[in-house]
Amino acid sequence: MEEQMINENIEIKKEKLPKISYVFFGLALFCLIIYLIAIFYTPFADFFNRYISSIFRGILASITNILPLSLSEIFLITLPITLFFIIRYCMNRYSGSWHDVGIFCLAALSVLSLFFSIFILTFGTGYYTSELDEKLGLEKSETISKEELASTAEWLIGEVNAKIDGVEFIEKSSSVSPHSIRETNNLLLNTYRSLSDEYEFLPRLTSYIKPVMLSKPMTYTHIAGVYTYFTGEANLNTNAPDYSIPYTVAHELAHQRGIAREDEANFIAFLVCTESENEYIQYCGYLNLLEYVLNALYSSDKDLWEETYKKLDNRAIYEMIAYNNFYEPYRDNIVGDISGAVNDAYLQANGTEGTVSYGLVAELAVAYFNKNIEN
Repeated sequence: MEEQMINENIEIKKEKLPKISYVFFGLALFCLIIYLIAIFYTPFADFFNRYISSIFRGILASITNILPLSLSEIFLITLPITLFFIIRYCMNRYSGSWHDVGIFCLAALSVLSLFFSIFILTFGTGYYTSELDEKLGLEKSETISKEELASTAEWLIGEVNAKIDGVEFIEKSSSVSPHSIRETNNLLLNTYRSLSDEYEFLPRLTSYIKPVMLSKPMTYTHIAGVYTYFTGEANLNTNAPDYSIPYTVAHELAHQRGIAREDEANFIAFLVCTESENEYIQYCGYLNLLEYVLNALYSSDKDLWEETYKKLDNRAIYEMIAYNNFYEPYRDNIVGDISGAVNDAYLQANGTEGTVSYGLVAELAVAYFNKNIEN
């Protein structure tokens, strides 16, 4: 009789899965269905990303805009301490039996499933929308000739050379931005508002880039900026040469507006920078895109690359040399290798070519040149 009472007490004390975990799992299943539909049906992905996800992104951005610091950075910094206390608490509470351990694992999995749901609701379907060249009315070719790359590079070089006299430089080194990061952000927002009127796929959103406090350590990861979907924040590594800042800010703000693919975010950054009324930001936009096109030309024909490269103003050449010199101490390290591998795996998991997709912006640049400049 006494043994029976003990068994009943044990049964009573068995942990149960929290009700909220069932809600999280149900939401994840719903979001998985949305994700699968988006993968196989592009019009649905376009609709969901533009009219549903943009609402969630806007809400998150509006909330986190209140904070001067990056909430996602604070989350990552405090994550080890948070995990320590969670594990300690769970060891005390869920150490009674394998049943309790299983309940804990399910509860933890339900929390992870919530991050998956937020990803789908805010950003995930953006990887399966119609491609940017279709939205802009461009004709992107599967094969690009070296002559097309050279012509596009020469056009960009002409634009850089035309604007460079209005740019202040350190002698035989990098340019100096006349604007703070916040001023740059505001100038880019003005252009984004204009482009939102022109392009329906770009939602209107007032948001501010979040400078990363640990920008110097972040540089070892080779990450210039990152959009964190679970906080809605566009984050900026401020430990970078001035001319790369406006382009990076515009790139991360593009992600914040649902442009998920890296090459497309790069091209939107180019459009936003070059459509700006500010001459320095225009210069930055043309020079950053030029680097991608020159890299593609170098891979295609080194002699033609050298011939084209020589047409660039020496001040811009010094700018790019200074950029390479700046990043040399950060170039080869295990942190950067791991970060690059993780980013590559993430991008491939979402249906892109991986980190190589950043450079595919050269294809969009050629298509833009063929439609708007050459003709």
